[in-house]
Formats: sequence, C-alpha cells, structure tokens
Amino acid sequence: MRNAEFDREKVLRSAMTAFMEKGYAKTSMQDLKAATGLHPGSIYCAFDNKRGLLLAALEQYRLDRSVEFEAFFADGRPVLSQLKSYLDDLVQQCLSCDSSQACLLTKALNEVAEQDAEVQQIIADNLARWQAALEQVLVRAATQGDLTSGRDSAHLARYLAMGIYGLRTFAHTHPGADTLQALADQLYHDICA
Repeated sequence: MRNAEFDREKVLRSAMTAFMEKGYAKTSMQDLKAATGLHPGSIYCAFDNKRGLLLAALEQYRLDRSVEFEAFFADGRPVLSQLKSYLDDLVQQCLSCDSSQACLLTKALNEVAEQDAEVQQIIADNLARWQAALEQVLVRAATQGDLTSGRDSAHLARYLAMGIYGLRTFAHTHPGADTLQALADQLYHDICA
C-alpha cells in the first residue's frame, strides 16, 4: 500500500483543533476527516487509529507551544517584562474563544488521561518540560536581580504553572476580560513579590 502524502503538521494542527472543540470522545472519524481533509483510511494508515492521531497531535502541540514559549523569552527585554507579556497573551487566548487557542493538554488531561496511562505520561512529561522552562525563566530573572534572592525558582515555577492552568480552566466559565486580566496580574505580582 502506498503511503498517503500530506502536510503532517497541518493535519496535526487541524486534528488538535477538532479535539479541542469537541473533546476526544465526541470527535468522530467524520469530524477528523472534515478537519484534516484526510479520509479515515488515510488516518488509519498514517496514525493507526484516532488514539494514534491524538498522540501525534499531543506531540505537535508540545512542539508548537515550545516554539511559542521560546519566542516570548528570546528578546533582550528583562525577563519579568517578558513574563508579563506571556501572561497577557494567555489572557487574550482565553478571551478569544478560539478553539485553536485552547490547551490540548488540559482537555486531554481532563478527558482521557485517567483511562490511558500512555496519554497520562505524555501529558505529565509535557507539563514537566513546560514547568522546567518556567523555572529557567525565573532563574534568569533572579540572576538579573529582578526576583527577591532566596526564593525557590522550582516552587515559583510550580505555582506559576498551577496559576496558568487555573486561569485557563476558570476562563471556561466566561468571566469578563477585566476579571481574567486581574487574575493574571495577581499571579504576576505574586511571582514578583
């Protein structure tokens, strides 16, 4: 059988959006066909099944979010200024109601992880990498003298990750923009205090 030719990243990003819009269980093969442009046979050939497509989408999500994260902290501005921009962008993502801006990890964690040890491990690994990246950002801020000396960067990174996931979850209750921004600002100030 000949392998199907397609833009893998585009297909995975389209699958991510479908999974984020409906959730894994409610996303049918027909939904995935509509989202990706691939026939079910091509999906099975390339990814084995819907679960295989989810696993590949989770990896693409990790890669995309890593590039996005690195871009926020790549310029020469002070680290805490970059962190503020990162949190402000998160608020805008939450307010956009655009499923492509949602968090696939949160969605999969809430829906699939308890029933699938491999998915749970992939999500745990992704979150650990992200938390380690947050920790490195905070270490840089401390090195620059922007954080109070003696504060545990690992603990602050866990706190920041918890706050961001809480903010993303709370955003699903559709609070006003001012409320979300105030919560993100409070999280920022807690880190900087």
